[in-house]
Amino acid sequence: MRQLTYVAPGDVQWHDVPAPTLQGEGEALVRPVAVTRCDLDHAIVTGATGWPGPFALGHEMAGVVTDVGDGVRCFRPGDQVIVPFQISCGECDPCRRGLTGICASVPFRSSYGMAPLSGVEHGGALSDLVRVPFADHMLMLRPPEITPAAAAGIADNVSDGFRAAATHLAAKPGARVLVVGGRTQGVGLYAAQAARILGAAEVVYLDDDPARLALARTLDIHVVERRADSSVAPGAPFPITVDASGTPDGLAVAIRSTAHGGICHRTYGDVRPATEVPLRDMYGIGLSLHLSRVHARAVMPAVIDHVRGGALRPEAVISRTVPFTDAAEAILEPTVKIVFMNHAA
Repeated sequence: MRQLTYVAPGDVQWHDVPAPTLQGEGEALVRPVAVTRCDLDHAIVTGATGWPGPFALGHEMAGVVTDVGDGVRCFRPGDQVIVPFQISCGECDPCRRGLTGICASVPFRSSYGMAPLSGVEHGGALSDLVRVPFADHMLMLRPPEITPAAAAGIADNVSDGFRAAATHLAAKPGARVLVVGGRTQGVGLYAAQAARILGAAEVVYLDDDPARLALARTLDIHVVERRADSSVAPGAPFPITVDASGTPDGLAVAIRSTAHGGICHRTYGDVRPATEVPLRDMYGIGLSLHLSRVHARAVMPAVIDHVRGGALRPEAVISRTVPFTDAAEAILEPTVKIVFMNHAA
């Protein structure tokens, strides 16, 4: 089968590899129909992560079940599903506590499309077929109201952005929220959209990129263009801030814009081993800095409900749609959010 493979920075190729097969009675095979490019994927293919190739690419997918093991009870061939990007069993202690991103039954950080994280190749969504272990737990039916293109990102970035707002608004209902946009492009826009629908008194999206600012305006969000010489966001302080910039400067703006006793959520760690953090400002403000990988499978049911009801619109952040056949070239583009459609499926 064909598999989109990261080889080296700027070098992405379609490889012919053996098709996955069922390896246990609780597994399923899924043919991806729509795959969205995660914000991290662009960092991978441009070499920013420094990860060595080759390995399979893609981890945000909606698809159709093609085969199931004898032990699978909840799914059958033909079912339209969304596949969370992290591998999790649903039975271990972390999974039972909703920490599906650190499942104890698989190597740490096991995920599709990111083999260097765990040292295990689980395959990638930009392939003709994907093997899904723990199928009854991992798979989620795609409601017919949600298109495959809108559903794919729920596997990671949409859920990641949603929890960045939902978790902290649950602790501070009705709070004003600032999102500093940047390299984690889609997650920042999803976080701003989620904050608006979850009852934030005001959502301010701060960015210096015209394309992302334009998309934010379509989401009915208060948009402010970020100035290079500004160390604090207009309208600060905010009880909740979300840094999606992916840079030390952006993180510093978010921290300095956080209210006393507030919460600053960083949407991603860093591709570098160490990041400058303005501890003096943090100490004076007395804020809580939160960062962690999303526990996607645990968050997805709530996200699906909001998308199904029409309040959350992942498709509004998609900036380009291309066929699988063009993925090797398009995945390198700097555009905000790409969806790859597998017309052969």
